[in-house]
Amino acid sequence: MYIEIKNLKKNYGEGGSFNAVLKGVTTGVEKGEMCVIQGTSGSGKSTLLNCIGGLDDFNSGSCIVDGKEIANLKKDELNEYRRANLGFIFQFYNLVPNLTVKENIEVCKYLTDSPLDMDELLEVLGLTEHSNKFPSQLSGGQQQRTAIARALIKNPKLLLCDEPTGALDSNTSREILKLLEEINEKYGTTMLIVTHNNSIKNMVHRVIYIKDGRISKEYTNEVRVPASELEDL
Repeated sequence: MYIEIKNLKKNYGEGGSFNAVLKGVTTGVEKGEMCVIQGTSGSGKSTLLNCIGGLDDFNSGSCIVDGKEIANLKKDELNEYRRANLGFIFQFYNLVPNLTVKENIEVCKYLTDSPLDMDELLEVLGLTEHSNKFPSQLSGGQQQRTAIARALIKNPKLLLCDEPTGALDSNTSREILKLLEEINEKYGTTMLIVTHNNSIKNMVHRVIYIKDGRISKEYTNEVRVPASELEDL
């Protein structure tokens, strides 16, 4: 099992403002799987993603990624864990406005000793002709493609995606999902995708539902629908 989570608990605040967000989550994801995490707003899905990514600490439980227990890592060890293993894609692209597409991607290229080929990545993501443009000159889909390229250039073992199509129209969403599908197949990248979109679950290997801080259901898709054939995006 590539990701092993056992009885994970995460609380915020104390006293009258105490809020238990994760209430004992136990689950796992195999290496190379695409996994969707679904749930209503406030259910704990983004918090779970942040705990796996080392962006949030947690109060108790265990989170093992590729054999490494991240619960007790010190700050510099967490930084190294994120640098060596993870790529992040968010709903809002967080591009540096005064850097070109290529320069935004290069920011993460230098974080690894084994980056993917820049020209190949630009080609795969349809960004070659836009490589010298600034974010303000790009459409929303092109900005998201740039954010994906930035996350992928370091050749991460694990890609964490928080609402990667949330700000995009249906056609652009489909193109982004096709790209994620292609990346998973080409590089074997393990992916966790938090989404409100109910169609995306049909294209992945594994689906996890969170309700009120607990896993309410999880299953493996016996038959997957290609991203190009998803409906109601």
